[in-house]
Amino acid sequence: MSSLTLDRDGAQHFPAVLAACVDDILIALAELPQDRAGIRLNGVGPLEKHIGISGCFGSIARQFIGDRAKPVRAILFDKSEGQNWSLGWHQDRTICVGEHCEVEGFGPWSTKAGMLHVEPPFDVIKRMVTLRGHLDPVPETNAPLLIAVGSHRLGRVPTTEVEEIVRASSVEACLAEAGDVWAYRTSIIHASKAAEVGRGRRVLQVDYSADDLPDGLTWAGI
Repeated sequence: MSSLTLDRDGAQHFPAVLAACVDDILIALAELPQDRAGIRLNGVGPLEKHIGISGCFGSIARQFIGDRAKPVRAILFDKSEGQNWSLGWHQDRTICVGEHCEVEGFGPWSTKAGMLHVEPPFDVIKRMVTLRGHLDPVPETNAPLLIAVGSHRLGRVPTTEVEEIVRASSVEACLAEAGDVWAYRTSIIHASKAAEVGRGRRVLQVDYSADDLPDGLTWAGI
């Protein structure tokens, strides 16, 4: 088992916490398109009991950011033989919001899969936690997420400096069995390779925040 901890290293492994929920989660996701690599989720009601703060996902988020934790974005990643990709080293810097509202410090804006995203002040990202629920086994050969250990403590890293920081960091491959959850500080620098041909790798990723957004901005929610 990994000895990483969320506050010190930026990531922590929770084995088997979804073991009793995987089949139910897969049923909830069964009506989604099967030919898309990443699907931003909104309005998938049956997931609420799992990702709310009393559920198997949300209870982990609550440990780290308190009782005000709420799910603010969810994505299903589905790497397969037909939908395979690699992801270069980067930080996540945007949040998903309900509507366009000009607020000082928030921008630029973008639209992803029809949903509005904006880059907030980085302190918002730093206070968030991201959970990745593994619906398939993820050994070394099946595209585990790679993290630069401790990079969540560096603040907003200029894109031109990311590779240098990775070279100076310890890199950890976040291996998992189906039913495991990895928790990350959302600000951590991370990457992944393409999955091996013929291997599926479905991951339900949920971002949590305890913050309320200012001046009329609202989280899009799940």
